[in-house]
Amino acid sequence: MRDDGTLDDPYAPSRPTADMEDGTSTERTTAASRLRAYARDLTGRRRAQMALATGVVCCLGLTAVVQVRNEDADAATRSGSLSSSELAQRAEQQSASRSLDRTAAPSTSAAAQSAAASPADPDTSAPARKVAPARPTDPAPVAGLDEDQMENAEAIVRAGRKMGVPRRGLVIAVATAMQESNLYNVASGVLPESQDYPHQGVGWDHDSVGLFQQRSSSGWGPVGRLMDPEFATRQFLSALEQVPGWQRMRLTDAAQAVQVSAYPEHYQQHEWRATRVVDAIVPAGR
Repeated sequence: MRDDGTLDDPYAPSRPTADMEDGTSTERTTAASRLRAYARDLTGRRRAQMALATGVVCCLGLTAVVQVRNEDADAATRSGSLSSSELAQRAEQQSASRSLDRTAAPSTSAAAQSAAASPADPDTSAPARKVAPARPTDPAPVAGLDEDQMENAEAIVRAGRKMGVPRRGLVIAVATAMQESNLYNVASGVLPESQDYPHQGVGWDHDSVGLFQQRSSSGWGPVGRLMDPEFATRQFLSALEQVPGWQRMRLTDAAQAVQVSAYPEHYQQHEWRATRVVDAIVPAGR
């Protein structure tokens, strides 16, 4: 407290006023120095902050670059693996597609061939072609006959069936040929002409020729025709059908009525063999 009763200003300078100018100058110098120091300090701090910020930015940039590169690498890896997977899948699809194409191609070809083979609109107006029944296989020789004899017996049976002669007439005809020529187509030594035709032996019973030893001189027909087994058979059966009641006669009597042989009973001995031969050529019921 001052003497005049006023309080001392705590913030007042402690030196007299006379020294205030000097003090103020000193303080100004000090303040300026401090400002410059502060400015330098502030500048240094700012530089440090800038450097720090720059460093942080650089670090962040490197991190971002590394991350981007890693992401790019991962993306490339994923893209590569995906592409491989897609390529494999596409390859499988193409292979399956080719397999389906190969599988479907024959069906289309078969359908085309089927369409070409069978027309869509057949001509129903055209008459159906009659298919001839297959000729039955020639039976093996039976009853002690050889192949030539069996073939001649078949010729007799075929000719009789064409004429509609019943089975009994076929047996009589075969038995008669067995007695007359032993079922061979025989030419005559008396008629050299007969030897110009296919024959299986030569006989000397006058001018008798063929399976039934028929004589051209007796009106049975031309020599060349009588050497044909079918013609000779028709001649014999036509004469047999002219005999009244021939179906009820003994075989030897029916044959003798046609042949007028010097040995009428000799035909009977061949009945069982003739029956067996006819049964082999034409089974019962046909």
